Amino acid sequence: MKEQASICAKITQIQVIDNATGMHMRPTPGTITPTGFLEKKKVANKTSEMKRTRRGRREMEEVMFNLFEGHSNWTLRLLIQETDQPEQFLKDLLRDLCIYNNKGSNQGTYELKPDYKKATHE
Repeated sequence: MKEQASICAKITQIQVIDNATGMHMRPTPGTITPTGFLEKKKVANKTSEMKRTRRGRREMEEVMFNLFEGHSNWTLRLLIQETDQPEQFLKDLLRDLCIYNNKGSNQGTYELKPDYKKATHE
């Protein structure tokens, strides 16, 4: 049993640094930021952290179809800006209505599934 306990225990090693010039304690370039930069960054985050309220699913489907009539390809960020809806709600809706383009010239965009394209053109 003593052998099992010694095998399970982790060994911590401590290394003493002979050269105590403080070279290892100096901050690397880029780690210290000006205070003005941090203040600007906080303001930008406040707009993205605002709570968005969900609309009804049917209403959102109509809004999405109207948006896709104007442009055939949309990025998720642009759709969030246009609809002012929560990101996860939009992702769920897009999973049902759209195809995500992984490759090609429209990489990273969503387009309506062919079934819905026909329905909107008629």
